[in-house]
This record gives sequence, C-alpha cells and structure tokens, in this order.
Amino acid sequence: MTDKKYKFDTECVQAGYKAENGGPQTPPIMQSTTYRYYDPADVADWFNLDSPHCAYTRLDNPTVKILEEKMAALEGGTAAIAASAGMSASLIAIFNICSKGDHFIASKCLYGGTYNLFDVTFRKMGIDCTFIDQDDPVEKILEAARPETKAIFAESLGNPSLTVLDFEKFSAAARTLGVPLIVDNTLATPALCRPLELGADIVVHATTKYADGHASCVGGVVVEGGKFDWSAGGKFPGLTEPDESYHGLRFYEKFGSMAFSVKLRAEMLRDLGCAMSPMNAYLTCQGLQTLHLRMERHSSNALALAGFLKDHPMVDWVVYPGLEGDKYYDLAKKYLPRGQSGVLSFGVKGGMKAGEAFLKKLELTSIVVHVGDVRTCVLHPASSTHRQMSEEDQISAGIRPELIRVSVGIEDIEDIKADFDQALRSIR
Repeated sequence: MTDKKYKFDTECVQAGYKAENGGPQTPPIMQSTTYRYYDPADVADWFNLDSPHCAYTRLDNPTVKILEEKMAALEGGTAAIAASAGMSASLIAIFNICSKGDHFIASKCLYGGTYNLFDVTFRKMGIDCTFIDQDDPVEKILEAARPETKAIFAESLGNPSLTVLDFEKFSAAARTLGVPLIVDNTLATPALCRPLELGADIVVHATTKYADGHASCVGGVVVEGGKFDWSAGGKFPGLTEPDESYHGLRFYEKFGSMAFSVKLRAEMLRDLGCAMSPMNAYLTCQGLQTLHLRMERHSSNALALAGFLKDHPMVDWVVYPGLEGDKYYDLAKKYLPRGQSGVLSFGVKGGMKAGEAFLKKLELTSIVVHVGDVRTCVLHPASSTHRQMSEEDQISAGIRPELIRVSVGIEDIEDIKADFDQALRSIR
C-alpha cells in the first residue's frame, strides 16, 4: 500500500503489480463498486477530473485500468478506455464525437452487428452513416463526405469478408477531410497489425475475441493515438468548447493527447454505463499474456487449412488473405506481414443447402456465434450475424448465401483438416 491509510486506489494496485517493485505479474481483482476516501477535497478533485484515483467502478476500476494501460501499450496509443463489449466500444467511439445531425463514413465490409449499429441505431439517434466500397479509389471515398462528416470507420481485417484495409488510402482520405480514421482491429490484433502506426487515429477492439482468446468474457476497448488535432477546422466542439457538465472545462485544452479518452470516461461511461467488469478485465489480461503465441498458431493453421480447402473437390471457393492468389494477398503482405489471423471463409459445392449439411457433420469443430477462440468453430453469417441485412446488402458486403466462416483454432492442424475432410466427404 502507498500510505498508512491503505487507500484502494490505482497507484497502490500498480505498485503491487509492476514487476520492478517485486509484485505479481497478474493484476489483482478489485471486485468492488466503491473506493474509500478520507478527505472530501479528494472526492471533489475526482469529480473535477483532477484525480488519477478511482471513485466508482462504472467509470474506473484499478483492475480495468491495468487492462487499459496494457491495450494502450500494445497498440502504441496514449490512453485506452475499456467497455462492456466490442459493440459498446464502437458505439462510444463514434458517439464521443458525433451528435444529432452529424455524419460519418464507414466501409460496408463490417461485422454484422456493427453494420446494424451504424445503419439502424445511429440513424434513430439522428446520426447518419454512408457506407462505401473500401476498394474504391480515394476520390470516391471523398465524394461520400459532407460538411457535417466527423469520422471514417473501417476494419483492419473485415469480419467475415476478410477484406484487408488499405491504410494508406483511408488515412489520406481522413487527413483530407480533417477527421479521425477509426479502425476496428479485432481480427488482426496488435500482435499482427498496429493501425496507429499506419495512419489510424483511434483503434477499437472486441476484446471478447482474440484478446481474451478463450471464450471466457465479453469486453471492448477504445485506444487513442494521441496525434489528432481536435482543434483544427472547428469540427469537434465537444472536445474544444466549454463542457457545461464539468463547469466549462475544455477537454482538448486540458488533456491534450488523451482528450478523446478522458471525454470517453467522463461522459460516455458516466452517462451510458457501459463499463467493463473487473473480473472480465482480469481474464482479458490473462489472455493477453499469450496473444503473440496464439496469433502465430492461429495464422499458420488458417493458412494451412485454406490451402487444404482450396484443393478439396467439395469446395467451390476459399477466401483467406494469406493465400497466394487472394484478392487482398498483396495488401496482406504489406500490412499484415507477420500473419493474417485465424479467420477464413469458403463455399461448399452445392450451395447453401450443402453448406448446412456440412456443418451438421463436423465433430471436432463447433457451431458457435464467435471467433477468436483457441478452439476451431464455424458459422453461417447470412443466417446469423448478418441476418438483419438485406440479401443485396449482404452480397455487397461480401457475404454470399453459401459462405461459411471458420475461426481456426490452435489444435493440431492435421486434426482440423481431418474433421473438415470427413464432413465434406459425407455430403458428396
């Protein structure tokens, strides 16, 4: 502890956590809603955003803060804010800078839940989104902009279309418009790709996936790059103008390279309550310890399975950006040289009905609504994660009716191939 009063604050937890202080490598679980103070002035400082300590777990918690610092370090950002789910992370990342009447641009090759958030829920809130084909030239992206455009959003590796983001093109478009580029890096993870080094300004994750890696807990995180000038162009009054809920405080003026993150905590977590639980933060920290090893194995297994399926007589087509000849092979080698993650998609000969029959015959592999697990799993996106989209929008986003998404685990690759082989041959 840091003093005789045994305050349960962030500093005391980190003092016990940091290796140079002889503490444990695993963060302690501070499963508490509340933190005791001994001076009313200290509490006042916290509500004035002048204190680094914790007051209430809806806004901050020592265990969660350790995860936030880990994710910020992994992505090379200045700060991070953890949230209750990946969807919450995407929600607050946009909502932090957009209000009624505002607009943003997004790639149409997004996870189905994110697409629905942008296409339905945000429109109900008066925030409009224009979806663009991310393979279009930069000029076409710029044509989608309006005076009220506040951001560009895309995924580094599309789920489940496996598109690879052209960071050079998208960052150029964002700079031209004077808006931040927000990138969902869930499938690639910082072990394989660091968007902030490639031109992104904000990174979001569903930590539920590879960051946790064991299907044990739901969570999300928003990481700030710290280099975007929020004062240029007058587009972001929420960060540059006085905030009446904090007695006229100007976030960018006071917090600089961490202004976006402080505003996320001070307003988004305060008002929306989408906080990550301490236990989930602890479990995610555990998963991060093996992230680099798991992503190597996920990537090598996925590449091997993609090659096997490509040559299988019952498979019509395979999409995996690490596979030579894939549409995004060159971009994958440029932006994901250490591996292309563990997700691939393919179509069984015979179409959707044959695909459904194949799924029922799998033995080692599970049908689950998830990716990023150490265990191999499959899903039919058109009837599940992307079900809310029209068939036309599904096709436009790269979701064919027969598409089967595979999240390749870290089991022995020969066992994985054998399971797919027996299931495919059983429907011949």
